[in-house]
Amino acid sequence: MSWYRKETDVVFEELNSSKDGLTSEQAEKRLEQYGPNELEERGMRSPWSVLLGQFTDTMVIILIVAAVISFFLGETTDAIMILIIVVLNAILGFTQEYRAEKAIAALKKMSVPTVRVRRDGQIKEVEAISLVPGDIVLFEAGDRVPADGRVVESVNLRAEEAALTGESVPVDKTDKKLKDENLPIGDQKNMVFAGTAITYGRGSVAVVETGMNTELGNIADMLQQVTDEKTPLQRKMDELGKWLAIAAFVLVAIVFAVGVWRGGELDEMFLTAVGLAVAAVPEGLVAVVTIALALGAQRMVKRNALIRKLPAVETLGSITTICSDKTGTLTENRMTVTVLDIAGTRIDLTTKMEKTGATLKKEEPPIVEPNRDLSLLLAGGALANDATLQENDDNDGYHTIGDPTEGALVVASARLGLWKEKLDQLLPRVAEVPFTSERKRMSTVHEFNRAQDLEEGPYKYLLESLPENKYIVFTKGAVDSLLSICDRVWTEGNIEEINDVWQSRIEEANNDLAKEGMRVLGVAMNCIDEVPETDQEQLENNLIFIGLTGMIDPPRPEVRDAVAECRTAGIRPVMITGDHPYTALHIARDLGIVISEEGKDDNELVITGKQLADMSVEDLDDVVTDISAYARVSPEHKVKIVEA
Repeated sequence: MSWYRKETDVVFEELNSSKDGLTSEQAEKRLEQYGPNELEERGMRSPWSVLLGQFTDTMVIILIVAAVISFFLGETTDAIMILIIVVLNAILGFTQEYRAEKAIAALKKMSVPTVRVRRDGQIKEVEAISLVPGDIVLFEAGDRVPADGRVVESVNLRAEEAALTGESVPVDKTDKKLKDENLPIGDQKNMVFAGTAITYGRGSVAVVETGMNTELGNIADMLQQVTDEKTPLQRKMDELGKWLAIAAFVLVAIVFAVGVWRGGELDEMFLTAVGLAVAAVPEGLVAVVTIALALGAQRMVKRNALIRKLPAVETLGSITTICSDKTGTLTENRMTVTVLDIAGTRIDLTTKMEKTGATLKKEEPPIVEPNRDLSLLLAGGALANDATLQENDDNDGYHTIGDPTEGALVVASARLGLWKEKLDQLLPRVAEVPFTSERKRMSTVHEFNRAQDLEEGPYKYLLESLPENKYIVFTKGAVDSLLSICDRVWTEGNIEEINDVWQSRIEEANNDLAKEGMRVLGVAMNCIDEVPETDQEQLENNLIFIGLTGMIDPPRPEVRDAVAECRTAGIRPVMITGDHPYTALHIARDLGIVISEEGKDDNELVITGKQLADMSVEDLDDVVTDISAYARVSPEHKVKIVEA
């Protein structure tokens, strides 16, 4: 049901609920009707079934029969050796496969123990497992979403949905209905989904789906319904086992018949024939294959790759195509500022950021030589910002707390030598205008004292850049939003009026960064002598535009070489992501997954989920051999692509 296309009053009507939520009696009845809000482990095999599965291969059955016959023939040593091989094979296979069977349970870690809901006209805390359709759940920054829901109230609400969509940037949420049909999950701005997280703001949500009916539940269901196919090695081993069994029966029959025909005793001829048949069985074959596969599996585990079934190791040698997610697999799953643009001068930090690594350390030197322009831009981005830096538990560095986009600005500022904690001391915040999705910006007011004695460096450059006013206003937000309230521009320590040339230069820089798949934020400032007491939005007028920051979830440094090795080995890498087409294509090109062809438009190099939904199986079969990047796709689309 397209809940995102319905007005909130229609949603309440169809759920038989209201803004005040359900009564306890209604919730109990619906819990009986819909069941608990949890992922079911459908089709999960018990330890015993996994163990018994190790004895179903044709060759293993033949070995067990051979061992039994050897006992009856008095060949105890041979029988014991054969059984040791069978047991070793079972232990290795069981250990590997049972660990993989438990992997589905990892999805349950994305659930939450308790949530705040409106019930009986009051705000109550209940177990997430007891949520039902019609419940009204209250969210604030830091909360995990326990069920799929339609947003009915949003105050600057943002959700991080990378686990579900692959999109690195948190999504602004609205309570307004959407008109478009067949929107992918990542574009359903008035919906939240189980397993995602709230990173900013607050709001309330009407639960529309729980448990296995959620998008996360659909993924779990698809994972559990994947049909098992035998690998080429398994098929060959089965075929060999069948032919050995047939050959053994034929051998027994021939030897027995010839022996009896030549006057031999019936029982003696039978034992002789059976002994020959057992001798024909290659007892060591299963052991050699199992040990070889187990060693391969162990090498994969050391590289953090869990092999569900041992024979799958063999199929790696037959791979022709690798389909990979983007976020966290090909990229680092952390927003990083890679481009700064001040007065039309672009500074690319990509290489420098890669060299510093993912961990921010206190003692690391600035990544570029600090100057007044850079200090002003990054300090503004870090101060008009609610993210903070927190030291890691092992004291080896810092990580960010808060919105990932704001965190990227704080890290970039620190890597230039401007740490947020020190900035807050030098320029304490005294007022603010919070971010709203309508304005697409936030502003903060800071008091400062120029007389502070500072050593030569970025902090001193920053204070020297500021005029002789008592307060400074920093505003951060979407570039088009900032340009509407700026009438001047900062250029090499001077301030000029924004004319048509400056306007077009800034807009062009913004568009260029956006086409590279980056999230672009602008920074502006103003200097004032007093803070308005009544209408703080007066602060956002006649600002000075400082510059742009471009950020992206950067590729892992080792991936480019891995992609090149795959191509050398004749393997075609394919990237499938829920992120935007521009971002997907930029990353795919950067990694060498997509190679531009003369005469082909960018739109011909990437296919979106919306296009996939309109394609027949035959149409998809025709394009999968040529397309190496897919964007805005849902989990169902990913399965469809792989099967094609």
